[in-house]
Amino acid sequence: MKIGILGAGHIASTMAKTLNAMEGGVKCHAVASRDLERAKNFASEHRIEKAYGSYEELACDPDVEIIYIATPHSHHAEHAKLCIEHGKAVLCEKAFAKNASEAKSVLDFAKEKNVLVTEAIWTRYMPSRKLIDEIIASGIVGKITSLTANLHYNISHHERLMNPALAGGALLDVGVYTLNFALMHFGAEIERIDSSAALTKTGVDGTNSITLYYKDGRAAFLNSGMFSRSDRKGIFFGERGYIVVENINNPNAICVFDERDNLIKKIEVPAQISGYEYEVEETIATLKAKKLECDSMPHSETLRVMEMMDSLRKSWGVKFPGE
Repeated sequence: MKIGILGAGHIASTMAKTLNAMEGGVKCHAVASRDLERAKNFASEHRIEKAYGSYEELACDPDVEIIYIATPHSHHAEHAKLCIEHGKAVLCEKAFAKNASEAKSVLDFAKEKNVLVTEAIWTRYMPSRKLIDEIIASGIVGKITSLTANLHYNISHHERLMNPALAGGALLDVGVYTLNFALMHFGAEIERIDSSAALTKTGVDGTNSITLYYKDGRAAFLNSGMFSRSDRKGIFFGERGYIVVENINNPNAICVFDERDNLIKKIEVPAQISGYEYEVEETIATLKAKKLECDSMPHSETLRVMEMMDSLRKSWGVKFPGE
């Protein structure tokens, strides 16, 4: 299965390293950048056969079957449609687009062209997702009434995150993980959402706090930001204890504590290359099955998250150019 990478930044490098380490006939075949020299350097560093100086050339490569999109959020829709137009299956980085309208237009176009498209929100595809759900279902801490999830990194020095024209802000970059964490483990039967955000001088959210109130009485308290490092934990609070997920962005362990704070169980997450391999494996399996969306991240969930983020940004007064 020959895969092309559209974009040659940091996250694209992680994907290239992952593909090179995977077994089972997966090959990182080509990379494209708007700067040919950059593409060539990237290809040389990661032992990639072909380097292109335009995204169109990659989309036209007859050997490429799947294209991984690793450009800024603001350009995802444009680049996904380019790939779809040329019949290439698409694995598009989160956030899937800058807003729900763009996301829907991409998914509708993919359906029209009968092309597989899926969002590369890696936590949706990881084995840890099932492990967490199994622990919750076991009832080891009794009825769970709430969860907290936080994800803060000191990443504001990256120009794209401060720039509204590139769909910047904490929400689309890291807050999207907190929302997905709640939706994966508590579902989507939400009664109301409360939130607030501190905006930067450029008009994007620098930090945010979101509370999801569920119809069954549960609540999810979520926060994210781009100016400091947090512990990145996800915690489920139960009647007889609590469950701690170490790093919601890439879980490495799940610890269960009783009501006296004694550690009563610890589950290690399986060893991995980077964590990206799971989304690649499912995309390949879905393509071979001739399906248009992955089970771990169906299109309805991609749209749900985009709509939630649109609503949150609207309440904060965050608007991207062209919206």
